[in-house]
Amino acid sequence: MIPTLIRIGLVLVSGASLFFLPKKSFYKYLPVTIFTTLLCLGVCALSIPYKFWIVKGNKTTTIFTDLCYVFGSFFAGTLWIFHLTFEKFKRYVALNFIMNMLLAFPLNYVFEKLKVYKLVNFKSKHIFFTYFSFSFIIYGFQLLIEKCVPYYNR
Repeated sequence: MIPTLIRIGLVLVSGASLFFLPKKSFYKYLPVTIFTTLLCLGVCALSIPYKFWIVKGNKTTTIFTDLCYVFGSFFAGTLWIFHLTFEKFKRYVALNFIMNMLLAFPLNYVFEKLKVYKLVNFKSKHIFFTYFSFSFIIYGFQLLIEKCVPYYNR
C-alpha cells in the first residue's frame, strides 16, 4: 500500500508543481523534456531483461512504477531545472549534480526501505552516473534545438 501511495504521490506532486511553471517555459523546454523521457524510458526498458531493479508484484507493477518516475519526477524535474538554469551552465551542472546525488543515495535508500523497488544489477552509483551523464546529453539537445529550429525562441 505504501509503495503505491509513494508512486501516485510522485506523479501528483510533480504534476501539481507544473502549475507554477510559466507557460512559456513549459513550451520552450517541452521538446528536451520529451527527449529526456525517451532516454529514461530506454533505461526502464533495459531494466526488465537485465534486472536493474525489481518491483514486488508482476510486470504491470514494474511498468507502473517506472512510468510514475519517468512521467512524474523526471518530467517535471527536467522542465524546472531548465527553467531555472538554462544558459547558466555551471548552475545547471551543479543543480543536476545535487539532484542526481539525492536520487541515487538518500532517496534510493528510502525507496528501497519502503519497498517501492529493490536494486539488483544496478547500484546507486549507476543511477547517479547514468542520469548525470544524461544531463549533458539533454543540455546539448536543447542547445541544438535553439540553434537549428527557426523561430524557436519567439
